[in-house]
Amino acid sequence: MRPFPIPIRAAADAEGEPLVVMPMPHEIATFEMPRAPEPGPGRDVAGAGAVLADFVARLDLWSDAAMVDAAAPAVELIDLPPEALRVLNEALGEGEVSVIVDDGPHSVRIQETVFAGVWREQRVAADGSLRSDILRAAPIPPVVLERAAAAASPALRSVTDAQGAWPDGAMNLPPLLHELQEAIDHSGPGVPAHVLNLTLLPLSSADNAALDAVLDGGSVAMLSRGFGNCRISSTAARGVWRVQYFNTMQTLILNTIEVVDVPAVALAAPEDLAETRSRLASLVRWMGEPSVSA
Repeated sequence: MRPFPIPIRAAADAEGEPLVVMPMPHEIATFEMPRAPEPGPGRDVAGAGAVLADFVARLDLWSDAAMVDAAAPAVELIDLPPEALRVLNEALGEGEVSVIVDDGPHSVRIQETVFAGVWREQRVAADGSLRSDILRAAPIPPVVLERAAAAASPALRSVTDAQGAWPDGAMNLPPLLHELQEAIDHSGPGVPAHVLNLTLLPLSSADNAALDAVLDGGSVAMLSRGFGNCRISSTAARGVWRVQYFNTMQTLILNTIEVVDVPAVALAAPEDLAETRSRLASLVRWMGEPSVSA
């Protein structure tokens, strides 16, 4: 799975201090089709095709339920023979979105495949051993939402002292945190995202430090690649996400806080999932042809 740097930190200062941006890849990530599976020694095309056929059948049932009130289609791959797993890896490839989830004694590493909305979800133990390898279809894997919510609080941490005074040098922090807490209080399923754009907001070093103290501690980090990168991290506040957009020159061009279940940029759209189902079905048919599966 693709590595990516985390966590996300504030990167703007109105007092003239140097802009500090996290190290970014210099190359441009572009879409690349996976290699077509080919038969041969140590390559079980038929076995990989059978796994995908089962997955597509589950996806069909989920689509019929309109993706509501039905478990996201999932197939466990941990016991799949290496000959079939090798072919499956090549057929699925790696897409644009990577996720790391802190789940107590385990970490969950998630990579979107080239089929939008189809994810490889791997649970890794503290000793580095792979405990689970799930192929899953979903707008975003449920564990992302579950852990982001479980590790967060509905109330912002206080950064005032015992007398209620704000940190020395705080400038726009009080109204910013007031707006943020109000957005949290009014958030919920179906409520549109509340976005705070920090890019042009004058923030002092004290503002940035206090904002980090309030929000740091989330359990989910995501990176969405393309012509530039979008980094997304959950925070210590429930439903609050740090979202930063960088261009291909590694320059931070948009720095926001979003109050929403999960930022839309990380989600696979229903249209994407419908197209994915069609593409996977075509792949399964092709892999089942005698000249390929032999």
